[in-house]
Amino acid sequence: MLEKVNLKASITKEEYKKEASALKEELSSLQQLVKQNKLPVIIVFEGWGSAGKGSQIANLILNFDPRGSKVYSNIAPTELEKREPNLWRYWKIIPGGGEIAVMDRSWYQEISVLRLEDEVDDVTNLRRMNDINTFERQLADNGYLIIKFFLHISQKEQRERLENLANSKNTEWRVTQQDWKRNKQYDRYYRAFDEMLEYTNTTYAPWHVIASTDRLHAELEIYHTVIDGIKTALALKQHRKEHPITPTNIILPGNFTFVPMPKLKDVSLDKTITDEKYKKQLKKLQEELSELHNKIYRRRVPVVVCYEGWDAAGKGGNIRRVAAALDPRGYEVVPIAGPTAPELAHHYLWRFWTRLPKDGHIAIFDRTWYGRVMVERIEGFCTTEDWQRAYREINEFERQLYDWGAVVVKFWLHIDQDEQLRRFNDRQNTPSKQWKITDEDWRNREKWDQYEEAIDDMLHYTSTDFAPWHIIESQNKKYGRIKALKILIDAIKDRL
Repeated sequence: MLEKVNLKASITKEEYKKEASALKEELSSLQQLVKQNKLPVIIVFEGWGSAGKGSQIANLILNFDPRGSKVYSNIAPTELEKREPNLWRYWKIIPGGGEIAVMDRSWYQEISVLRLEDEVDDVTNLRRMNDINTFERQLADNGYLIIKFFLHISQKEQRERLENLANSKNTEWRVTQQDWKRNKQYDRYYRAFDEMLEYTNTTYAPWHVIASTDRLHAELEIYHTVIDGIKTALALKQHRKEHPITPTNIILPGNFTFVPMPKLKDVSLDKTITDEKYKKQLKKLQEELSELHNKIYRRRVPVVVCYEGWDAAGKGGNIRRVAAALDPRGYEVVPIAGPTAPELAHHYLWRFWTRLPKDGHIAIFDRTWYGRVMVERIEGFCTTEDWQRAYREINEFERQLYDWGAVVVKFWLHIDQDEQLRRFNDRQNTPSKQWKITDEDWRNREKWDQYEEAIDDMLHYTSTDFAPWHIIESQNKKYGRIKALKILIDAIKDRL
């Protein structure tokens, strides 16, 4: 892509003045429409050192109200950030609806300059580029506008700019030995940039390579691109509002290997365990899990445990038996309720990306991202297109966790309707347990058949070989606790 750019493109100051004023006014007006229409906007600036990213960002944000926009200056990841999944630190800073995020460097560092300087192998680099394409597609599918700029200059122009900065006492600090090294190895970095641009130039997030030799010409080109991008996104948002997409009823869960799962109605719930055997096995398994916790901490293996199940199926008691075996400094139970207003303004996976454990730690999710394909599907909190698309997005999310090195264990705690009714009545009639039962629980019970269909779909489309589902027969709570502990221990052993 870089060879197609005319680096001699330029305009006069008079031409700039003629256009700039109107473009700046339009940018300011468009920000209000972005806010009113709750359109999340991400503007990425990448490019050569000294190509003018800082000055172009400064010029652009002067046209935005700072209460609705923010600039993020992204440097190389710290040692702590390297302990998190790829892209984790960028998921944390994506904007909410109606907000504009401007990225001074972004997730593209890891597949360009840092790829060369950290000597990243080709397989890892390819996986990272695929993760980026997935990341941007997921955002775009969920209504985000992504505008990407690469500011391009020649080797000679870069060297002259570095010399000018180095020759002034006020700016010499901005030029490092790394800058000179990159200029000297311009051709090597050129090839890395060009591969990055080609591979990640997609229909949903295309690159705009800007000739940055003439800064005024570059500034106007950036203004035009941002204006056109926002206008198009707003028009598309309005069109979809007036002409909703007709559901296809075709679910595409992605190109993964799936583990066959039974229908819930075919799962036998007659499994039990004696009290004596339960106590003996519980003690033994908790001791084993405690020892494994030390091993995963030492070897920095993250563990993500997901609990889903029918209301009153025993998730809380099951979680407590797992947690009792763990060092409290190395795990967290993450309860998931209905999303807050800020969470609703973001991509639905945002609140889960921001709650992942560090490597060597354990996160136990009491309900999870699967709400998208269960309660949100049944209650109409998202569109049919949203939940049909979510199977693939969830599989991609869990694959990224697995590639990071995580053990991903997913439990569905299963009981039948009669047992649920018995437990509901027990809670209703026991003062110390009444807090556990709500009107919503009774309403959900009335939709048992709808939920069962949604759960069967969930198990079918998201039980992958790297993150399979485990149905825990919880009619007998003690049996369910022992089975969950055994599965978790085996999964950790397998990964170790």
